Amino acid sequence: MVTGTIKKVDILAIGVHPDDIELSCAGTLASHRAKGYSFGILDLTQGELGTRGTAEIRKKEAEAAAHILNAEFRVILDLKDGFFGLNEESIRSIIPVIRACKPELILTNAISDRHPDHGRAAQLVREAAFYSGLAKIDTQHEGIRQNPWRPRAVYHFVQDYFSRPDIVVDITGFVEEKMKAISAFESQFYKEGSSEPESPISGKDFFDVIRSRDRMMGRYLGVEFGEGFHCHRPLGTQNLFLLS
Repeated sequence: MVTGTIKKVDILAIGVHPDDIELSCAGTLASHRAKGYSFGILDLTQGELGTRGTAEIRKKEAEAAAHILNAEFRVILDLKDGFFGLNEESIRSIIPVIRACKPELILTNAISDRHPDHGRAAQLVREAAFYSGLAKIDTQHEGIRQNPWRPRAVYHFVQDYFSRPDIVVDITGFVEEKMKAISAFESQFYKEGSSEPESPISGKDFFDVIRSRDRMMGRYLGVEFGEGFHCHRPLGTQNLFLLS
């Protein structure tokens, strides 16, 4: 599924399952959009193995969430949920999207987490971002040969397992928009009277957990709410006063 035209953006947010982005970095995307930056969303799988809902339902929910966040586009690939490989085929499915939208930054899954897909996707995306910059890897988009493109950095958001972040983004003022985007995935969360099976995120208090985690992240900066990220290489700056 492709919603919106794939075009140049500043940030590409990549999640292995539809709703990973909303749960983990929607506040960061919203806050950067307010600063004038653009972003697109790429889901690697359709989330077909999810405990609740179906792939078709999640596609519709993903489209609604992208609209709430004002994403420039949303692409959903058809890698196999739970069984995608860290291999050439998977890497080659991601590279054309990176080259088509030419992001400066990629935000993606946690390096290590409760769900095995998250850590595997983190490595897959990191490798795809690197190989996207190699000119001898030939890809096409809409019948046109693509030029190589390598993002400046790949940052991994914090997911189920809480970990001390390398970076925290102040999302104070954007939490309600984040929660609204998360709520678009209504098949995945608590609904009174639902006959769907329980899952780790379907509890009645789950949204309180999200808010609490974001408050904890915010405390690192002395702000109300934040979202945390990890990186593989040292961050660089020409001015220490630009760091909080």
